[in-house]
Amino acid sequence: MSDYHNASYIIIFAVQGVRNMAGTGAGGTNRGLYFDDLGAGQRFASETYTVDEGQIFAFAKQFDPQPFHLDGEAARTTLFGGLAASGWHTAAITMRLLVDGGLPVAGGIVGAGGEIVWPMPTRPGDVLRVESEVVETKPSRSRPDRGMVTVRSDTRNQRGEIVQTLTAKLVVPRRPVTEGSHLRDGS
Repeated sequence: MSDYHNASYIIIFAVQGVRNMAGTGAGGTNRGLYFDDLGAGQRFASETYTVDEGQIFAFAKQFDPQPFHLDGEAARTTLFGGLAASGWHTAAITMRLLVDGGLPVAGGIVGAGGEIVWPMPTRPGDVLRVESEVVETKPSRSRPDRGMVTVRSDTRNQRGEIVQTLTAKLVVPRRPVTEGSHLRDGS
């Protein structure tokens, strides 16, 4: 097995205030799921996204200019054995698929840390989709208006092979308490 297949990269998300457009309707009405709506074992699936050679070249040229992302001929002699998308390109596509509805979280997908692994490369022509599962939910002890949700998201190609696994800790808001809501529950 190649070093690439054994690679594991840790990324720290320092995103605050990101808005999930898929969870926001006309006029800014949020229709995503709150912390209180989520539980371990819940699953979500995204739409699909087709990766083409031009996108791989464009992303690599700007963000990850290595030969195995920029030159198909040169890539044949590398451990990839052919042109491969940057792992960061796969991560960016994954984020887009999650934001577009693959993980409908109220308030946006706001990360507080995570781990990302690329077990195999994304290739030109791959059709990617993301399958996510809630692993754990923990209400915040210091901030009662939110909780921490751990989600595992597998990005798969058209053959069902995992090209990326992201395990992320997300800050998810609790359902807002509206005036008079305490009267409904008998409090």
